[in-house]
Amino acid sequence: MWNEIPSEAKIDRVDARACRLPTEHGPESDGTAVWDSTTMVIALVHAAGVTGTGYSYIDAAAAGVIRDLLAPAIIGADACSIPAATTAILRAIRNHGRPGLIACAISAVDVALWDLKARLFGAPLATLLGPARASVPAYASGGFTSTNLDELARELADYVAAGHRAVKIKIGRVPTGDVDRVRVAREALGDDVELMVDANGAYARKQALAMAERFAGHGVVYFEEPVSSDDLDGLRLIRDRAPEAMAIAAGEYGYDGRYFRRMLEAGAVDILQADATRALGITGFLQADALCAARSMPLSSHCAPAIHAHAGAAATQLVHLEYFRDHVRMEAILFDGVPPIVDGALAFDPRAPGLGLTLRVREADRHAA
Repeated sequence: MWNEIPSEAKIDRVDARACRLPTEHGPESDGTAVWDSTTMVIALVHAAGVTGTGYSYIDAAAAGVIRDLLAPAIIGADACSIPAATTAILRAIRNHGRPGLIACAISAVDVALWDLKARLFGAPLATLLGPARASVPAYASGGFTSTNLDELARELADYVAAGHRAVKIKIGRVPTGDVDRVRVAREALGDDVELMVDANGAYARKQALAMAERFAGHGVVYFEEPVSSDDLDGLRLIRDRAPEAMAIAAGEYGYDGRYFRRMLEAGAVDILQADATRALGITGFLQADALCAARSMPLSSHCAPAIHAHAGAAATQLVHLEYFRDHVRMEAILFDGVPPIVDGALAFDPRAPGLGLTLRVREADRHAA
């Protein structure tokens, strides 16, 4: 399986492009946002005739950050020395700030570097990292607040038919209707599928506590961002007082290890979330896993399922990955080799090097942002 690495595997080119896809059926919404399209920024890192691919879901401006700030920092670097490349990148952005758009640009490049290294070795990325498991449990994620109750029931029934054993829906846009949404979801899923909810920080503290008690009556086992992730005291309050069988989760907006450390030290969550397309790539995601391991805390990955099939396989604390409806669709349009969901889990292809993805150039051109 393993290839001999060329002695001069130096990074000779870094490309970036952005693709924007409209949503399936008009505007979608969650508790605090509305969107009618999703943009993927793709980083392509080249060395020794091999190309590594990484991406993030962020504004197209991140492509300019990759081309103008990050690429000059790693051109000529050893393609297999990712810590050295990371150090060079962080120095290059010192005066520009790290969180947000720049962190997402770094994440796309870091994922591309890991994909490139695995391809140079001729091994799946999960194998290069050292897998803790062959497949990762996944939960279906959709049920947007823009979906009416009849459509919600049909969508969730489709997830069950596809073999999902856990499903998450959005709540929080119209709090007075959220208990009905949860009730309909439970009826559509039946008693044997775990029900999860995500308020995207839409509730106030006491409102979230009251809703948690009502959701518990419908068997909700996972409550994501009941209040804003910036409100660590509020998350801790809800975690301490929520029903015993309900886990409180947050962390998807973490851009580096310091963010995750603060959240864990605050005792704000039962399950930490991390996203390799935001948290400085595979490097940052595995740092989040290490922080969780040091505290015996579970980890869950946020979105970008094709990337987290590999990063999650190597993360010892991971309990599940998010099989997010919009990203599943976008990855399948823009790439060949996207891993399929099988019996509620996602497995990396042991025969395909790197992430196992191949950019569909014509589709990328057609959806260029």
